[in-house]
Amino acid sequence: MRILIIGSGGREHAILWSLVKTTRHSLKFYCAPGNAGIAQLARCIAIPVTDIAALAEFATTEMIDLTFVGPEAPLAAGIVDEFERRGLTIVGPSWAAARLEASKSFAKQFMSRHGIPTARFKLASSAAEAVDILARGEFGPPDTPVVVKADGLAGGKGVVVARSRSAAQEAVHEIMEGGLIDRQAAEQILIEEALRGREVSLLLFSDGLNYSIMPAARDHKRIGEGDTGPNTGGMGAITDNSVLDAGLLARIIRGVVEPTLSGAAAEGFPFRGVLFIGLMLTSDGPRVLEYNVRFGDPETQAILVRLQTDLAEIFFAMARRTLADIKLEWTNESSACVVLASGGYPGKYESGAVIMGLNECADEDRVQIFHAGTARSSSGEWITAGGRVLGVTATGEDLAQALARDYRLISKVHWQGMQYRRDIGSFLSEPPTVSNE
Repeated sequence: MRILIIGSGGREHAILWSLVKTTRHSLKFYCAPGNAGIAQLARCIAIPVTDIAALAEFATTEMIDLTFVGPEAPLAAGIVDEFERRGLTIVGPSWAAARLEASKSFAKQFMSRHGIPTARFKLASSAAEAVDILARGEFGPPDTPVVVKADGLAGGKGVVVARSRSAAQEAVHEIMEGGLIDRQAAEQILIEEALRGREVSLLLFSDGLNYSIMPAARDHKRIGEGDTGPNTGGMGAITDNSVLDAGLLARIIRGVVEPTLSGAAAEGFPFRGVLFIGLMLTSDGPRVLEYNVRFGDPETQAILVRLQTDLAEIFFAMARRTLADIKLEWTNESSACVVLASGGYPGKYESGAVIMGLNECADEDRVQIFHAGTARSSSGEWITAGGRVLGVTATGEDLAQALARDYRLISKVHWQGMQYRRDIGSFLSEPPTVSNE
């Protein structure tokens, strides 16, 4: 059988690694476009993730048995609908279902329709309207934190937690008029109350009828230690039993997961694929921060190192709507992923730095290195080719052991300008924070 993975980052490397590690079948893997690390596991195809026609032609010509979509952009562009129109087997949500991530206003209105707890919000179609909403004081006095969000996909740059009304007004103009993100993504803007609590990421597999929950995760979005500095795509993630206890998980399933899936089905877009629910655990109960309609990055790395069930069988079961026939099994461990990034990221950064020590880390026990932005030089050296470069991921009997393994390996890797956070997982002992990211 032939499987095509669409994407090029650490998430896709982790997916392919898990497929190879867990499968009991004879499989051939392809990845479009992939990266240098992924090329060790799959044949990389130089097709952009948003060139849906070319991807469909490749899947047809190469007789691909199943395609799995990693990033959000092709899902939002309707890749699943096009593949299914051509009779190709693909796992992922339809264009209609992908709106849960592609449009924050759609997602918030969907939650309102189905009684799913979330932050209060107002929608504005212009900077002037957004500033007027802020000036009316609907979200509290001027020194109350408020969240400003671009409606569409913005690569992590479209959310600002403003600590005051004046900062919120600046964020409105920056998002809608500053040119930092795609104009289409910023055509509308959401103003939200800022929630205080602890964040958790809950991911699940769904075939449109049935679902299976993955281990709960927490991630670090900001570049700096102590959660300081600008947002990134993610600088690290952990899974641990302390992230979410059984009672709270049951409450989230009843109040969020099942209403979301039943609501999607009732509105004509039953959800099939991986659903990521970002939550804030507030003093008033869980609140949904956002939906993602695919695996997160780097949550995927931290989650999949614990998977014991054949991932290929899970994918085929989602495609065939037989997920209920599979019992998913996970190791009873903790895990941690620490991202190594280029100097300057998430702003302007340079690529092409030689990565030292990577080959010497290949045989580390219970630690995996997932490539997010690497390439090979003409002489065969590993070099940087992105903002986030590597995701060092380990398991352990507890979180402390997993993190110790990560940082011990990281001490052996270096390139000019390399940066990473040394406090991944530290939030488990920290007080609740304000965030709607």
